[in-house]
Amino acid sequence: MAYLDSAYTNGVIAVREKYLLKEKLLRFCALTAEESFRALLDSGFGGGAETTVNVYEYEKLLSADEKSLNSFIREYAPSYTEKAFLLSSRDFHNAKALVKAHFLGESPEKMLTEQGLVDVNTLSECVQKGDFSALAHTPYLQKACQDATLSLTENASGAKIGEIFEKNLYTHLYVLVKNKRGLKKILVRKVDMTNILIAFRANGNEDNQEKYLPFGSLTATDLQKLSDNEQAQAYFSKTPYAEFVKTCILAKEKNLPFTQAEKMLDGFELDWYAQHKYELKKHEPFLYYAYRRKTENANVRIVFACLLAGLNEQEIIKRLRAI
Repeated sequence: MAYLDSAYTNGVIAVREKYLLKEKLLRFCALTAEESFRALLDSGFGGGAETTVNVYEYEKLLSADEKSLNSFIREYAPSYTEKAFLLSSRDFHNAKALVKAHFLGESPEKMLTEQGLVDVNTLSECVQKGDFSALAHTPYLQKACQDATLSLTENASGAKIGEIFEKNLYTHLYVLVKNKRGLKKILVRKVDMTNILIAFRANGNEDNQEKYLPFGSLTATDLQKLSDNEQAQAYFSKTPYAEFVKTCILAKEKNLPFTQAEKMLDGFELDWYAQHKYELKKHEPFLYYAYRRKTENANVRIVFACLLAGLNEQEIIKRLRAI
C-alpha cells in the first residue's frame, strides 16, 4: 500500500523518530556490552526483552528491527520506485547467497538477509531447479542468477560472482529511477564513488575497467587519472568527489586499507539527505527516515560486535557510520 499523502506519512515519521537511538549509541560505546545491551532493551529496540535477553543474541534484535523497517517501507513508500529502490538490494544479496551456497553444497541460512520484494522461497526454488523463469518480472535479478550460475560452472571466482550481481543490481536500480531526478542523481553519485574506490584498489591496472559499475558520470579516462595522486587531486578538486578522493589518496599514501572511504560510501545516502534536511520535499523525508533507520541498525551491529570483541570506546566510535 502506498500513501500518496506525504503529510500523513510525515506525521507517522515524526512519531517514530522519537524511538531512534541517536546519540545513545555514542554512550553505548563507553559502557560494557552487558550495560549497553540493557540500555538497548530498555529503548524497545527490536522488540526489547520480548525478543531476547541474551547479549550474545543481539542479532535477533537487529533482525526484528530490520523486519519492522521493511514493513514500514512496504506500507508507507510513496510509490513502487521508492520501495524497490530501498529493498531490491536484499533480493540480489539473497539470490547471490543462494546461488553460491547451492554450488558449494552448503546451507545458505547464515548468509541470508531480510526478505526484499521477492520471496526467499521463490528464489531458493529457482536456484535449486536451475530455472529462473519465475523471476521474469525482475529481469536483471533473473539475468544475474543465470549469468552467475553459468559462471560458476566455468570455475568463476567468488569476486566475479559478486561483480555479476552488483552490476545487475545497479542496472536494475538505474532503470527504476531514470525518470526520478533526485533518486537518479543520488544513484549516479554512489556509482561514481564506488568506481573511484575500485580504481584506487586497482592502482592503475587497466584490466580492472571491467569491474566498474555502469551508469556513472565518470568515464574510464577520468578514473584512469586516479593512478597518479597529484593528478587525481588536481583533477577532482572542483568536483563533488574532492573529499572522497582526498580520503582515498591519504589511505594509499600511508599504505592503509580504504576504511574511511568505505564508511563515506556506505553512509553516502544518509549524508546526502542530512545535508539537505531543511529542503526535503515530497518523498524525500520518507527516504531520509528510512536511511536513518538503516544506518542505525548498521551502527548497533558495529557497537555490539566491537564491545564483545573487547575494543575500547574510541576504537568503536571510529568504526561508526553517521549518527
